[in-house]
Amino acid sequence: MSLPSAGVPGDPAAVAALLRERAGGRTPRLGIVLGSGLGGLADILQEAVSVPYAEIPGFPTSTVAGHAGRFLVGELEGTTVACMQGRFHLYEGLAPAVIQLPIRTFAALGVEALLLTNAAGSLRAEAGPGSLMLITDHINLMGSNPLVGPNDDAWGERFTGLENAYDQALRSRLLGLAAGLGIHLHEGVYCALLGPVFETPAEIRAYRILGADAVGMSTVPEVIVARHAGLRVAAISAITNLAVGMSEVPVDHAQTLRGAAIAAADLTRLVRAFAGSFASEPGPGA
Repeated sequence: MSLPSAGVPGDPAAVAALLRERAGGRTPRLGIVLGSGLGGLADILQEAVSVPYAEIPGFPTSTVAGHAGRFLVGELEGTTVACMQGRFHLYEGLAPAVIQLPIRTFAALGVEALLLTNAAGSLRAEAGPGSLMLITDHINLMGSNPLVGPNDDAWGERFTGLENAYDQALRSRLLGLAAGLGIHLHEGVYCALLGPVFETPAEIRAYRILGADAVGMSTVPEVIVARHAGLRVAAISAITNLAVGMSEVPVDHAQTLRGAAIAAADLTRLVRAFAGSFASEPGPGA
Protein backbone atom coordinates (compact mmCIF):
# COMPACT_ATOMS: atom_id res chain seq x y z
CA MET A 1 0.00 0.00 0.00
CA SER A 2 1.30 3.48 -0.82
CA LEU A 3 1.07 5.66 2.28
CA PRO A 4 1.02 9.44 2.48
CA SER A 5 4.41 10.97 3.24
CA ALA A 6 5.50 11.46 6.86
CA GLY A 7 6.32 14.75 8.49
CA VAL A 8 2.89 16.38 8.35
CA PRO A 9 1.35 16.99 11.81
CA GLY A 10 -1.47 14.49 12.27
CA ASP A 11 -0.34 12.34 9.37
CA PRO A 12 -0.74 8.58 10.02
CA ALA A 13 2.76 7.76 8.76
CA ALA A 14 4.26 10.37 11.08
CA VAL A 15 2.24 9.10 14.04
CA ALA A 16 3.23 5.51 13.24
CA ALA A 17 6.90 6.55 13.11
CA LEU A 18 6.55 8.21 16.52
CA LEU A 19 4.92 5.15 18.07
CA ARG A 20 7.41 2.76 16.49
CA GLU A 21 10.31 4.84 17.81
CA ARG A 22 8.84 4.89 21.33
CA ALA A 23 8.29 1.11 21.09
CA GLY A 24 11.87 0.35 20.13
CA GLY A 25 11.12 -0.38 16.49
CA ARG A 26 8.60 -3.14 17.15
CA THR A 27 6.00 -3.81 14.43
CA PRO A 28 2.58 -4.85 15.78
CA ARG A 29 0.64 -7.62 14.05
CA LEU A 30 -2.70 -6.89 15.75
CA GLY A 31 -4.46 -3.61 16.47
CA ILE A 32 -7.02 -3.33 19.27
CA VAL A 33 -9.46 -0.52 20.15
CA LEU A 34 -10.86 -0.65 23.68
CA GLY A 35 -14.30 0.82 24.34
CA SER A 36 -16.08 2.26 27.39
CA GLY A 37 -15.15 0.48 30.60
CA LEU A 38 -12.86 -1.95 28.76
CA GLY A 39 -9.61 -0.02 29.05
CA GLY A 40 -8.36 -2.35 31.78
CA LEU A 41 -7.52 -4.86 29.07
CA ALA A 42 -4.51 -2.68 28.27
CA ASP A 43 -3.08 -3.56 31.69
CA ILE A 44 -2.38 -7.13 30.55
CA LEU A 45 0.09 -5.98 27.88
CA GLN A 46 3.70 -6.81 28.70
CA GLU A 47 6.69 -4.62 27.92
CA ALA A 48 4.18 -1.94 27.02
CA VAL A 49 5.08 1.56 25.90
CA SER A 50 2.32 4.11 26.48
CA VAL A 51 1.88 7.40 24.62
CA PRO A 52 -0.91 9.76 25.81
CA TYR A 53 -3.10 11.11 23.03
CA ALA A 54 -2.06 14.63 24.09
CA GLU A 55 1.47 13.81 22.88
CA ILE A 56 0.33 12.55 19.46
CA PRO A 57 -0.01 15.24 16.75
CA GLY A 58 -3.58 15.43 15.50
CA PHE A 59 -5.12 13.23 18.19
CA PRO A 60 -7.96 14.87 20.15
CA THR A 61 -8.13 14.47 23.91
CA SER A 62 -10.53 11.76 25.05
CA THR A 63 -13.39 13.31 27.05
CA VAL A 64 -15.48 10.26 28.00
CA ALA A 65 -15.38 8.49 31.38
CA GLY A 66 -13.91 5.03 30.98
CA HIS A 67 -11.53 6.11 28.19
CA ALA A 68 -7.95 6.65 29.39
CA GLY A 69 -6.77 8.27 26.16
CA ARG A 70 -3.51 6.40 25.47
CA PHE A 71 -1.93 4.54 22.56
CA LEU A 72 0.11 1.52 23.61
CA VAL A 73 2.43 -0.95 21.93
CA GLY A 74 3.22 -4.11 23.87
CA GLU A 75 3.32 -7.89 23.91
CA LEU A 76 0.31 -10.15 24.43
CA GLU A 77 0.58 -13.93 24.34
CA GLY A 78 3.67 -13.79 22.15
CA THR A 79 2.25 -11.23 19.69
CA THR A 80 3.17 -7.57 19.41
CA VAL A 81 -0.03 -5.53 19.53
CA ALA A 82 -0.94 -1.86 19.20
CA CYS A 83 -3.79 -0.73 21.40
CA MET A 84 -5.97 2.35 21.69
CA GLN A 85 -7.11 2.69 25.30
CA GLY A 86 -10.13 4.84 24.56
CA ARG A 87 -11.60 5.98 21.26
CA PHE A 88 -13.07 9.11 19.71
CA HIS A 89 -16.84 9.54 19.37
CA LEU A 90 -18.81 11.75 17.02
CA TYR A 91 -21.02 12.84 19.94
CA GLU A 92 -17.99 14.59 21.43
CA GLY A 93 -18.41 17.17 18.68
CA LEU A 94 -15.57 15.85 16.54
CA ALA A 95 -15.68 15.93 12.76
CA PRO A 96 -16.23 12.43 11.32
CA ALA A 97 -12.92 12.68 9.42
CA VAL A 98 -11.06 12.74 12.76
CA ILE A 99 -11.68 8.98 12.94
CA GLN A 100 -9.36 8.54 9.95
CA LEU A 101 -6.13 9.35 11.82
CA PRO A 102 -6.08 6.66 14.54
CA ILE A 103 -7.35 3.90 12.26
CA ARG A 104 -4.95 4.76 9.45
CA THR A 105 -2.21 4.84 12.06
CA PHE A 106 -2.86 1.14 12.67
CA ALA A 107 -2.51 0.53 8.93
CA ALA A 108 0.69 2.58 8.77
CA LEU A 109 2.07 0.51 11.67
CA GLY A 110 1.55 -2.60 9.54
CA VAL A 111 -1.04 -4.49 11.58
CA GLU A 112 -2.56 -7.56 9.91
CA ALA A 113 -5.95 -7.21 11.56
CA LEU A 114 -7.94 -4.82 13.72
CA LEU A 115 -10.05 -5.94 16.69
CA LEU A 116 -12.62 -3.38 17.82
CA THR A 117 -14.45 -3.62 21.14
CA ASN A 118 -17.32 -1.57 22.47
CA ALA A 119 -19.95 -1.41 25.17
CA ALA A 120 -23.46 -1.92 23.79
CA GLY A 121 -27.06 -2.32 24.80
CA SER A 122 -28.76 -5.57 23.84
CA LEU A 123 -32.04 -5.87 21.97
CA ARG A 124 -32.18 -9.61 22.72
CA ALA A 125 -33.25 -10.81 26.14
CA GLU A 126 -31.05 -13.92 25.90
CA ALA A 127 -27.94 -11.75 25.43
CA GLY A 128 -28.03 -9.96 28.74
CA PRO A 129 -25.61 -7.79 30.70
CA GLY A 130 -22.15 -9.30 31.00
CA SER A 131 -22.36 -11.32 27.79
CA LEU A 132 -20.36 -10.85 24.59
CA MET A 133 -21.63 -10.42 21.02
CA LEU A 134 -19.54 -10.93 17.91
CA ILE A 135 -20.62 -8.34 15.35
CA THR A 136 -21.56 -9.89 12.02
CA ASP A 137 -22.82 -6.75 10.29
CA HIS A 138 -23.94 -3.23 11.10
CA ILE A 139 -26.62 -0.62 10.45
CA ASN A 140 -25.25 2.92 10.32
CA LEU A 141 -27.82 5.40 11.65
CA MET A 142 -25.26 8.00 12.73
CA GLY A 143 -26.15 10.25 9.82
CA SER A 144 -22.49 10.65 8.88
CA ASN A 145 -19.56 8.87 7.30
CA PRO A 146 -15.84 9.51 7.97
CA LEU A 147 -15.00 9.18 4.26
CA VAL A 148 -17.18 12.10 3.16
CA GLY A 149 -15.07 14.67 1.33
CA PRO A 150 -12.17 14.38 -1.11
CA ASN A 151 -10.90 10.81 -1.39
CA ASP A 152 -7.24 10.11 -0.56
CA ASP A 153 -6.31 7.58 -3.23
CA ALA A 154 -3.16 6.67 -1.28
CA TRP A 155 -5.42 4.90 1.21
CA GLY A 156 -8.24 3.43 -0.80
CA GLU A 157 -10.68 3.72 -3.65
CA ARG A 158 -13.44 6.32 -3.75
CA PHE A 159 -16.18 3.71 -3.29
CA THR A 160 -15.56 1.03 -0.68
CA GLY A 161 -17.64 -2.13 -0.45
CA LEU A 162 -18.75 -3.28 2.99
CA GLU A 163 -20.22 -6.68 2.14
CA ASN A 164 -17.46 -8.36 4.18
CA ALA A 165 -16.87 -5.52 6.63
CA TYR A 166 -16.46 -8.02 9.49
CA ASP A 167 -13.97 -10.55 8.21
CA GLN A 168 -15.47 -14.06 8.04
CA ALA A 169 -12.20 -15.85 8.76
CA LEU A 170 -11.50 -13.72 11.83
CA ARG A 171 -15.05 -14.27 13.06
CA SER A 172 -14.68 -18.04 12.67
CA ARG A 173 -11.42 -17.89 14.58
CA LEU A 174 -13.00 -15.96 17.44
CA LEU A 175 -15.97 -18.34 17.61
CA GLY A 176 -13.63 -21.32 17.78
CA LEU A 177 -11.49 -19.72 20.47
CA ALA A 178 -14.56 -18.75 22.51
CA ALA A 179 -15.91 -22.31 22.34
CA GLY A 180 -12.58 -23.65 23.54
CA LEU A 181 -12.65 -21.26 26.48
CA GLY A 182 -16.24 -22.09 27.39
CA ILE A 183 -17.41 -18.58 26.51
CA HIS A 184 -20.83 -18.17 24.92
CA LEU A 185 -20.17 -15.70 22.12
CA HIS A 186 -23.44 -14.40 20.72
CA GLU A 187 -23.56 -13.16 17.13
CA GLY A 188 -25.55 -10.23 15.83
CA VAL A 189 -26.00 -6.95 14.00
CA TYR A 190 -24.77 -3.73 15.63
CA CYS A 191 -26.79 -0.55 15.11
CA ALA A 192 -24.64 2.59 15.37
CA LEU A 193 -26.32 5.75 16.64
CA LEU A 194 -24.91 9.25 17.02
CA GLY A 195 -25.72 9.73 20.72
CA PRO A 196 -25.00 11.01 23.29
CA VAL A 197 -28.59 10.43 24.41
CA PHE A 198 -29.85 6.91 24.98
CA GLU A 199 -32.68 5.64 22.81
CA THR A 200 -36.42 5.92 23.38
CA PRO A 201 -38.50 2.74 23.72
CA ALA A 202 -40.12 3.50 20.35
CA GLU A 203 -36.70 3.80 18.70
CA ILE A 204 -35.60 0.47 20.17
CA ARG A 205 -38.71 -1.20 18.75
CA ALA A 206 -37.93 0.34 15.36
CA TYR A 207 -34.29 -0.81 15.41
CA ARG A 208 -35.38 -4.34 16.26
CA ILE A 209 -37.67 -4.33 13.21
CA LEU A 210 -34.70 -3.18 11.10
CA GLY A 211 -32.74 -6.23 12.24
CA ALA A 212 -30.51 -4.83 14.99
CA ASP A 213 -29.39 -7.03 17.88
CA ALA A 214 -27.43 -4.37 19.80
CA VAL A 215 -27.11 -0.59 19.84
CA GLY A 216 -24.15 1.66 20.51
CA MET A 217 -22.47 4.97 19.68
CA SER A 218 -19.15 3.97 18.13
CA THR A 219 -17.25 1.38 16.08
CA VAL A 220 -18.92 1.76 12.67
CA PRO A 221 -16.91 4.84 11.60
CA GLU A 222 -13.74 2.93 12.51
CA VAL A 223 -14.86 -0.08 10.49
CA ILE A 224 -15.51 2.11 7.46
CA VAL A 225 -12.07 3.74 7.62
CA ALA A 226 -10.37 0.39 8.25
CA ARG A 227 -12.02 -1.30 5.27
CA HIS A 228 -11.19 1.69 3.06
CA ALA A 229 -7.53 1.17 4.05
CA GLY A 230 -7.72 -2.57 3.36
CA LEU A 231 -7.55 -3.72 6.98
CA ARG A 232 -9.28 -6.93 8.07
CA VAL A 233 -11.71 -6.20 10.91
CA ALA A 234 -13.37 -8.10 13.73
CA ALA A 235 -15.52 -6.50 16.42
CA ILE A 236 -16.98 -7.61 19.75
CA SER A 237 -19.63 -5.86 21.85
CA ALA A 238 -19.54 -6.20 25.60
CA ILE A 239 -23.24 -6.21 26.46
CA THR A 240 -23.72 -3.86 29.39
CA ASN A 241 -27.50 -3.60 29.62
CA LEU A 242 -30.79 -4.49 28.04
CA ALA A 243 -32.04 -1.66 25.85
CA VAL A 244 -34.57 0.80 27.25
CA GLY A 245 -38.04 -0.67 27.51
CA MET A 246 -36.70 -4.19 28.06
CA SER A 247 -35.83 -3.82 31.73
CA GLU A 248 -36.83 -1.76 34.75
CA VAL A 249 -33.18 -0.88 35.39
CA PRO A 250 -32.52 2.73 34.28
CA VAL A 251 -30.11 3.06 31.35
CA ASP A 252 -27.21 5.42 32.06
CA HIS A 253 -23.44 5.59 31.58
CA ALA A 254 -22.76 4.30 35.09
CA GLN A 255 -24.66 1.13 34.20
CA THR A 256 -22.62 0.92 31.00
CA LEU A 257 -19.37 0.93 32.99
CA ARG A 258 -20.69 -1.60 35.51
CA GLY A 259 -21.83 -3.97 32.78
CA ALA A 260 -18.56 -3.59 30.90
CA ALA A 261 -16.64 -4.55 34.03
CA ILE A 262 -18.62 -7.80 34.25
CA ALA A 263 -18.07 -8.64 30.58
CA ALA A 264 -14.39 -7.68 30.73
CA ALA A 265 -13.34 -10.94 32.39
CA ASP A 266 -14.49 -13.12 29.49
CA LEU A 267 -13.43 -10.52 26.94
CA THR A 268 -9.92 -10.46 28.41
CA ARG A 269 -9.60 -14.23 28.10
CA LEU A 270 -10.87 -14.14 24.52
CA VAL A 271 -8.60 -11.25 23.47
CA ARG A 272 -5.58 -13.03 24.96
CA ALA A 273 -6.40 -16.17 23.00
CA PHE A 274 -7.00 -14.17 19.82
CA ALA A 275 -3.63 -12.42 20.13
CA GLY A 276 -1.95 -15.74 20.82
CA SER A 277 -3.41 -17.20 17.64
CA PHE A 278 -1.31 -14.75 15.62
CA ALA A 279 1.86 -15.88 17.40
CA SER A 280 1.22 -19.43 16.27
CA GLU A 281 1.09 -18.54 12.56
CA PRO A 282 3.78 -17.04 10.32
CA GLY A 283 3.72 -13.32 9.75
CA PRO A 284 3.76 -11.56 6.39
CA GLY A 285 6.84 -12.41 4.36
CA ALA A 286 7.76 -15.31 6.64
